[in-house]
Amino acid sequence: MSNQPGSSTAAEPDRPATTDRAAELDGHRPGRTPGAPVLALLAVGWLAAMLWSTRQAVSSAAAGVTAISLSAFALPGVISAALVAGAAVALATTGLLARQGADRGTLRFLVAVGTGLLVGLGTAVAINLTYADNATTNTIAGTAAAAAIIGGALAGARTAAPVGAIVTAALGTLLFVVAFSRARDPLFDLFGADGTQAGTVDAAKWVSRTESLLAGLVAGLLAFGYLTWARRRAARRDPQAPALRWPAYLLAGAGPGLLLLLTEVILRVGGRGLLDLAAALSEADAVAQTSLGTSRIDNGIWVLFVGALTALIAFGRTLGPARHDEEPAES
Repeated sequence: MSNQPGSSTAAEPDRPATTDRAAELDGHRPGRTPGAPVLALLAVGWLAAMLWSTRQAVSSAAAGVTAISLSAFALPGVISAALVAGAAVALATTGLLARQGADRGTLRFLVAVGTGLLVGLGTAVAINLTYADNATTNTIAGTAAAAAIIGGALAGARTAAPVGAIVTAALGTLLFVVAFSRARDPLFDLFGADGTQAGTVDAAKWVSRTESLLAGLVAGLLAFGYLTWARRRAARRDPQAPALRWPAYLLAGAGPGLLLLLTEVILRVGGRGLLDLAAALSEADAVAQTSLGTSRIDNGIWVLFVGALTALIAFGRTLGPARHDEEPAES
């Protein structure tokens, strides 16, 4: 009896389900991150540029006291660069793992942490080989290595596309901050810096807020653009692939601000000794370190909320009007 009632009916429903599942995994695989190798190269290049500029600034200091102050000032930039580099390289590595079909959550997380560890060790070795051998160098190397490991752990998330958006937006934000530094002097004059202490302080607040607002806009737009690109790539592979919903855009837009706040946490835990040493140099240095710390926290909060709101609004504008089901015709 070759034609049994249950044999053909059981085989036919299984085939579309298997095909749909394979298409979903191929077109919207959680471990896939579009452009991950390019992000890794850009992030490593940015980290190398930050390490080089920090070395140049510290080595050019004439006195040890100035070197300590400059190291404390440059340490947040090194930590943020190492954090982003660890995440970007881990995304590229786990992407290769996903292409081999080994995209289990536990294995992905372990590979991501291990990749961050390798990036951190490489960064620490590069610092120790190129910087002067002292306690300040060890602090920079240790905190940068820790940041890279934490970045790698963050890249071990199951859904990789939002992490790729966060890395892209964070890189864009860091580049924007450097480019914005060239516009600080004209903005000081625009916001009424008249040479007095009160006028300078007030102008500095407005310059900082302007920088944070624009950085948040850049972060939100880059996060939205990356996720839109990833969604279109997934749709080309499989039109039935599930699209990311608004929480992913909200998280991606807020991600650069969260990384800035995480940088501050790493700085205050791992770099506490260097910060205290720089603050103990003089009363002016103590005031400067306190002011810089407060400014970094405010900047991270502004970038977080503005970036999240920008990405969410941009996503909302892509949604069409709600479809209303047609009323069934009366028989």
